[in-house]
Amino acid sequence: MKTKNRYLLNAAMFFGVLSLLLSSCSNNNWPKFLGPDSNMVLSVQNLPEKWNDSLNIQWSQPMEGESWSSPIVFGDKIFYSSAVLVKEAPKKVEEDNPSSPPAPEENNSFKEAVYRWQLTCLDVKTGKKLWNAVSYEGNPRIKKHVGSTYACETPVTDGKHIWVYYGMRGVYCYNMNGELVWKQDPGAYPTANGWGTGSSPVLYNNTLYVLADNEENSFLIAYNALTGDEKWKVDRDEKTTYSTPVIWQHEAASELVTLGSKARSYNPETGELIWELKIKSGMAIPSPVFDSKHIYFGNAGGPRNIGALYCVKAGASGDLTPAEGSLTNEYVIWADTLAGTANPSPVLHNGLIYLLSGKGGEIACFDASTGETVYKEKTGKSAACWATPWINNDRLYFYDEKGVTQIIKTGREFEVLGSNTLDDKFWASIAVAGNSYILKGVEKIYCVGK
Repeated sequence: MKTKNRYLLNAAMFFGVLSLLLSSCSNNNWPKFLGPDSNMVLSVQNLPEKWNDSLNIQWSQPMEGESWSSPIVFGDKIFYSSAVLVKEAPKKVEEDNPSSPPAPEENNSFKEAVYRWQLTCLDVKTGKKLWNAVSYEGNPRIKKHVGSTYACETPVTDGKHIWVYYGMRGVYCYNMNGELVWKQDPGAYPTANGWGTGSSPVLYNNTLYVLADNEENSFLIAYNALTGDEKWKVDRDEKTTYSTPVIWQHEAASELVTLGSKARSYNPETGELIWELKIKSGMAIPSPVFDSKHIYFGNAGGPRNIGALYCVKAGASGDLTPAEGSLTNEYVIWADTLAGTANPSPVLHNGLIYLLSGKGGEIACFDASTGETVYKEKTGKSAACWATPWINNDRLYFYDEKGVTQIIKTGREFEVLGSNTLDDKFWASIAVAGNSYILKGVEKIYCVGK
């Protein structure tokens, strides 16, 4: 499953892409989901530590449409995707006193709604809308949860193009002026319980990766990012997942890592499976986090189980599932089946991993080298948490869906440093533009800076 030549080639790619990422960081770009390094860790001296509805709000603009996708930033532009409801689906009319109980039938009225899927570009300094590209207007092809949207996937950009994926409504590539370059339709398939989709596209080495796990025909597909031509496609023995894959660049190779019932690593150039690891059941929602030697991941727990956390060493190949009765082996360095991994992705900083619970405001901290629990503490009363925490200047920040941001001191000693509040509903993870945060709520998108 691996060759010496492949590792030499990927090692060269690693250093080339690393230099691009460092350049991206230095230019204060936030080009994709979870930031330029896919880790939500930054070091910006002049970002604000305090904000509310009347403090440090540089500008705010009303949101157009519905979306849980996160904003991205490149240069002087902000981009976000959304689905605008144009026409509601008709409500089902119940008969009065029917002569006999009706046979149960599937409610497909969602197919009669009309939405406008679009990509919006704003000016970083003013929030003014620069352009709006309509990708498609018409009927949805799959159901979504009443609490979800038809635009949950975060776009990605290289500064020359923007790629946006709307779940089961197609992949679109635009230039920086909002002009369509290409589009592709990977298809539409039912999702678990009709909840919808959520895995964002990934860009690497002029290739766009789209993960489409569903209840009928799961696959991972790679497109030529510049032309839209299919490079490769692999079938996956998975049901619906929501986790966004990551490109793990380590000393020996570059790997495309996905989550599901198994964690799987693929060669990003060919789609060849490198390794796989059966992991504890749960919802594949959070994304992995990594350094140059290890990758850390786990599925989100739920009402009937607790999310686990795994550490895998670089250089693995084949089936990494430990022998029955064991949790570790040569490449699975440690595993904590009671870690409490939830919907927000883990954050790795200075040898410590931070996990945010989905509710209750609990933060768990683990030693990344051993898996030892450093602490599990509650910050205070919190609503549900969907967005991934972020770290800046040795402070960990997270906000709940009601807009309350908690600030925690990083390190082995737990300490709450303060909190901030914005009156909106938040599921999207933050983006950073220079010395300002970009926060996307349901009602508005905000620029928060000094």
